[in-house]
Amino acid sequence: MPELVFFSGTMDCGKSTLALQIEHNRSTRGLQGMIFTRDDRAGEGKLSSRLGLVTDAVEAADGFDFYAYLVAHLSQGNRADYVIVDEAQFLAGEQIDQLARVVDDLELDVFAFGITTDFRSKLFPGSQRLVELADRVEVLQVEALCWCGARATHNARTIGGEMVVEGAQVVVGDVNQPPGEIGYEVLCRRHHRRRMTAAAAHAGALSPDVLPVDPSSLTDQVSRPASSRS
Repeated sequence: MPELVFFSGTMDCGKSTLALQIEHNRSTRGLQGMIFTRDDRAGEGKLSSRLGLVTDAVEAADGFDFYAYLVAHLSQGNRADYVIVDEAQFLAGEQIDQLARVVDDLELDVFAFGITTDFRSKLFPGSQRLVELADRVEVLQVEALCWCGARATHNARTIGGEMVVEGAQVVVGDVNQPPGEIGYEVLCRRHHRRRMTAAAAHAGALSPDVLPVDPSSLTDQVSRPASSRS
């Protein structure tokens, strides 16, 4: 039976790479798919991976109707065996409903890829609706890592390396942005709660206030004769 499958994960965990891999595997078996995306880092009408892979896609802007588009596509004698939707977190709830209808009425598999929560750890509307409607939710097994080495579970928005928690929910950016620009960083829950990015951790490590005691007192204790120590 056709399915609506939601592949979720943090930024930098390979969602777009997997989308491109699914497209490759199915197209090499003679199947034809329709690829949609929204606000990809490579620009309008593109599905791209940080590994450098990119393909053309249909841009699903505000008000775009997936069901109507696919019905028109098929009615004109064109073929579609499956649907891939990247950056699905940016879609509206009603657009996710349209994707579910594509599965149920047109009997096409729909593979949606997206981030579950935003930089404030709040659900994106599109992701929330996907969790509610999807036949399956798959958490990607390629783990993105926090700067501390723990599994990254949260997305942080940064400016100049500092985490920010105010602003619009959707601001297009990427990891490893130049200083001063809006960027993103993946963090474990602990460091997201503490707003401690890699840059903040590095600054803290260089701070003279890291040690909880005066280093000179330690020197005095080491140089004091053993007989005088308590």
